[in-house]
Amino acid sequence: GSLVAAVLAHSGRLDKEHLGARVGRLSRRGEVCTMINKKYSEFLPSMQSAEDLVAQVERLSNNIDLLKAGIENEVQRDLNVAVAEFTELKQQLERDTLVLSVLKKLQEFDTTIKECNSALQEKQYVAAAQQLEKARSSLRSLESRRGFELKILKALGTELTVQTQNMIYHLGEEWQKLVVWKLPPSKGSSSLEAVVLSELHLHTVPPQDEDTAVPPVAAVLQALAVLGELHSKLKDFGHLLLQYILKPLISHPSLAPVPEEQPDVFILRFRSQELALDESSPMEVFEKIKLVFEVLHKYLLNVPLEQPGEGRVTLAELLGELIWEELSDCLIHNCLVNSIPTNSSKLEQYKEVIESTEEFEKALKKMQFLKEDTTALLKYACNVDSHFANKKCQDVIMAARNLMTSEIHNTVKITPDCSVALPELPDPGSGDHTKLPRACSLVPNGTVSVGSESRLSPLTLCLPCCRISSSVQQLVELAYHTLLEATASTDLCCVQLFDCVRNIFQLFYEVVPTYHRENLQKLPQLAAIHHNNCMYIAHHLLTLGHQFRYRSTSVLSNGAATFVDLVPAFRRLGMECFLAQMRVQKGEILERLSSARNFSNMDDEENYCAANKAIKQVLHQLRRLGMVWQDVLPVNVYCKAMGALLNTALAEIVTRIAALEDISAEDADRLYSLCRIMVEEGPQVFTPLLEEDKNKKYQEEVPVYVQKWMTFKELMIILQANLQEIVDQWADGKGPLAEEFSAAEVKSLIRALFQNTERRAAALAKIK
Repeated sequence: GSLVAAVLAHSGRLDKEHLGARVGRLSRRGEVCTMINKKYSEFLPSMQSAEDLVAQVERLSNNIDLLKAGIENEVQRDLNVAVAEFTELKQQLERDTLVLSVLKKLQEFDTTIKECNSALQEKQYVAAAQQLEKARSSLRSLESRRGFELKILKALGTELTVQTQNMIYHLGEEWQKLVVWKLPPSKGSSSLEAVVLSELHLHTVPPQDEDTAVPPVAAVLQALAVLGELHSKLKDFGHLLLQYILKPLISHPSLAPVPEEQPDVFILRFRSQELALDESSPMEVFEKIKLVFEVLHKYLLNVPLEQPGEGRVTLAELLGELIWEELSDCLIHNCLVNSIPTNSSKLEQYKEVIESTEEFEKALKKMQFLKEDTTALLKYACNVDSHFANKKCQDVIMAARNLMTSEIHNTVKITPDCSVALPELPDPGSGDHTKLPRACSLVPNGTVSVGSESRLSPLTLCLPCCRISSSVQQLVELAYHTLLEATASTDLCCVQLFDCVRNIFQLFYEVVPTYHRENLQKLPQLAAIHHNNCMYIAHHLLTLGHQFRYRSTSVLSNGAATFVDLVPAFRRLGMECFLAQMRVQKGEILERLSSARNFSNMDDEENYCAANKAIKQVLHQLRRLGMVWQDVLPVNVYCKAMGALLNTALAEIVTRIAALEDISAEDADRLYSLCRIMVEEGPQVFTPLLEEDKNKKYQEEVPVYVQKWMTFKELMIILQANLQEIVDQWADGKGPLAEEFSAAEVKSLIRALFQNTERRAAALAKIK
């Protein structure tokens, strides 16, 4: 019951609230309607005004459209016509302006040409040249206009060229009047006779006997500079100046300039002094050249010019740029080179040349002939040490080459106690670098102590007696003197001279075998001398560097100054040449023995004569060799060489006889007689010395040098022995025969000499 009551109460409250809301809404609607009516009554007049305004705008728009149509139809047409007329007038103005400028340029060209001709007639060359350049500028301006071409321009160019060449011709004539060369008939010759006849005339003042005044030199030169022709004129002038004045003064010591000044001309002549030295000193040459430039500077070169693109310069500067390089080269190669000392002791005196060179360059710079940074001559003169070394090396190499290509057969004898003209080397600690060369022995006298008891012979390490070419002795002397010169020079010069000495010996190694190849191959004596030459050089090379080690600079004193590395090459060079000659001689010996018909059938008289002839030819060849090598080769080399050749002959004879299959008793006797000739006359070919009594010693020592000597003697014994004697000589392989022949060779000889019997069989059985 309570629940129902609550629901009813709640619904009653809802109905009351809904009713109140509806009443409120109705009252608000009435207020809105009232407000709308009020606004409407206010809006009607505004709307009417807006409609009137719209009507006015439409009328105005129509008027604008009418006005626009009128402008487009009438005004635009008139405007286009006006623009076209303006454009045409503008183009016409441009054409008229261009024509006017061209006419002005043509007028300028014509005016400048007229003024040029007028100035040229009055000999105002600078003004005339300037007018020509203005005319050239006007013509270039006309030619540079694109789209505007006139046929007259070609004619104007031709006229300008004619006027320019006419101007150049007149300037050339004036130049020839100012500078007159009187040259000898034979132009191009720079001999002393031609130079003496040459003269240079400078007309710096107009001559008094001529009505037409010669224009000043400055005007002519400036006009040439404006036209761009000055370089060509100066080049020609510089060429003549070099050929007929400057170079002859450098090349001919007897030539001296003789300036002569007259009222209207300056003349430069030359005279040849009667007493002339072979070479002029640089100081004398510099004075002569300086005198020439001083007078040229006074009368010609001291002219200021306005050079296009370079500003203000003097004629001396322009001429210097053209000829200085050639002139400095001539001064260096024909003057300074000759003044370089050939001896280091004269280097101090060369300071005078350096000072003179410096003064010479300063004088030329003062005259503006040289630029301030030009020092070619002074640099060359100051670098005297290098030039001295180069010149010294060149002279040494040339002297060495002349010695190498001279005759080998001109000889001198070298003995251990001989004195050779080589420079004396002071004690390393003495510091004496000024001793002059004199004849001395490189080997100390007396014995050399090597310990408390042992002593070496004074001849130890000495070169044995032999003959060498005098040119080689001079070559070694040259090497010693050059090294002595190096020790007194600067470090750079010392190293260069040391290398020069090495080059001498390397040059000998290459040149001599090639230059003298034919003679060394054909002539045994020259081959022997060349062998000695090489051994002589190698002998000195062993100690050459060591002797100068403590006298040279620090650059070489560390052991680098050595020639020991060249020693094996020189020894090999000498031995190869001599061994090649030995091979030739051995070939000739074998060729002669080949005509002996193998020493067979000696009972035939013809065969015996052939063998006898071959033996005598061999002995003759050996005797001839013994004579040409006598007193040339060292004794030990001589004996070894002759022993080797004799051994070749004996070995060939032994081989031929041992190869025979049948030797009769008569054959054996004749073979023995032939062998006896070799044994008797063979030792006589050993004549190493000129004194006959001293040669006996070496003739008795033949078995020492001839390896097959005892073999040959044993062969002779076999040829004359019976079977028992042969067996005794064999002595069961322990006798002298066994030392020279093998068992097979002895058996072969027994079979050839003896018939086949029991005794021969028994003897053969014992040979084993």
